[in-house]
Amino acid sequence: MVTLKNLAEQLNVSVSTVSKALSNSDEISKETIIRVKDLAKGLNYQPNRVALSLKNNQTKTIGVIIPNILNRFFAKALNGIEKEAAKLGYSIITCMSNEQLVKERESISILSNGSVDGFILAVSEETLITKTSNHLQEIIVKGIPLIMFDRNLTDVDCSKVIIDDFKAAFEATSLLLKNNRKQIVFISTINDLNVGVLRRNGYDNAIFKQSSLELKPKHLFISKEDDYQSIIKSFLQENPSIDAILAADNITGTIAVNIARSLNYNIPKELSIIGFADELVSNLSVPRLTYINQNAETIGKNALRAMVENINNKDSKIEFSTLKVPVEIIHKETT
Repeated sequence: MVTLKNLAEQLNVSVSTVSKALSNSDEISKETIIRVKDLAKGLNYQPNRVALSLKNNQTKTIGVIIPNILNRFFAKALNGIEKEAAKLGYSIITCMSNEQLVKERESISILSNGSVDGFILAVSEETLITKTSNHLQEIIVKGIPLIMFDRNLTDVDCSKVIIDDFKAAFEATSLLLKNNRKQIVFISTINDLNVGVLRRNGYDNAIFKQSSLELKPKHLFISKEDDYQSIIKSFLQENPSIDAILAADNITGTIAVNIARSLNYNIPKELSIIGFADELVSNLSVPRLTYINQNAETIGKNALRAMVENINNKDSKIEFSTLKVPVEIIHKETT
């Protein structure tokens, strides 16, 4: 392994000069900085991160805990976090809770021993349902920065990066109503989660605002263990008056399109469908699904920036904030 001492000996300068040159110190001439960096690059010099963390009282590493890496939203958010971390000189350690409170606790316990400078977290389904926050309060008491994104607990004092789920569902439902849809069903596999509840409430609120039309909310809640296709197919067959669907998650919207096509619905003439999804998911259905773009990568990037700001101001009093990343309805072929 190449060390600072090796570089100093080859350049016939002091170790201190090499260290300062690699840090772009104003005390060192530009010519010397170039010489040092060229040699360091040529010899593939890598700084000792442990030594740097002891010196700076920082690991330059952030712990990221997500519920499920197979979920496209979290995978894209993680991609945004990693890209921004690399840009700002940080590394990340990623853990998955697999929707379990015990795994979330274990990940925090393992990493809060000095391995990371802070945590970026989307809480697990079990954490949300049980409203358990003591493990999160503990790291806050220890002075370890915490940023929540997407799924979050309102009683935990930390900064959060989210979308306005209520508003997104309200606007999507209002759009369907403006297009003269009168029998709109809300389909969800995430009604146990706070984001699912907010989306349902946004849908309900939009329907109730059209009370002059005597419309009533229609819900189809599906358990994650259920056969999505069979349930949606049976629902459409039993409710032929349904003329629009708002899907609260990134799976059932696409399934609904394909099922409706198999039942010979004319889409969007007879049935309009909007889902919370992205371009790739939209392309999995024929016709392509109109979707609410949650801007997952932007959420991830903003969560990372908020974390770095917290780390850099760790000794100052931080005013916690909730950043709502804008979303937009991307019109495809189902509206």
